[in-house]
Amino acid sequence: MYRSTYNPDFWEVIVDHSDLERMSEESGIWFESFDDRQSRYELEERHLELSHYVNHNLLGTLTRKHREAFLLYFQHGKTQQEIAEILDMSRRVVSQHLFGIRRNGKHVGGAIKKIRSLCRDHGVTPTGFA
Repeated sequence: MYRSTYNPDFWEVIVDHSDLERMSEESGIWFESFDDRQSRYELEERHLELSHYVNHNLLGTLTRKHREAFLLYFQHGKTQQEIAEILDMSRRVVSQHLFGIRRNGKHVGGAIKKIRSLCRDHGVTPTGFA
């Protein structure tokens, strides 16, 4: 049987610095054009606007556990495992609070499904307000 070992030296690639100096900044993945930056700003602004609307108008419709999981996941960027540790529950239960479960062939519960449904009902779309 073969066994994998961690060897970061294997991943290194030797590059001549003069080759790097000849590359334009625009060809690098770190380059952001003016249009890219404007699009990013617009997306961030739209996200902030929608987040504000959801927080002030829709979160009150969720159960306490759904709301806690939802906020930790989306606003604080926590993983399901981190949320499980914070709320003292299993990762599977956190997943159920966020995404729901299938029971008898029917999707049941889940904060995300409920928020999406409420957004549709209120005319809120990913691009803004209808």
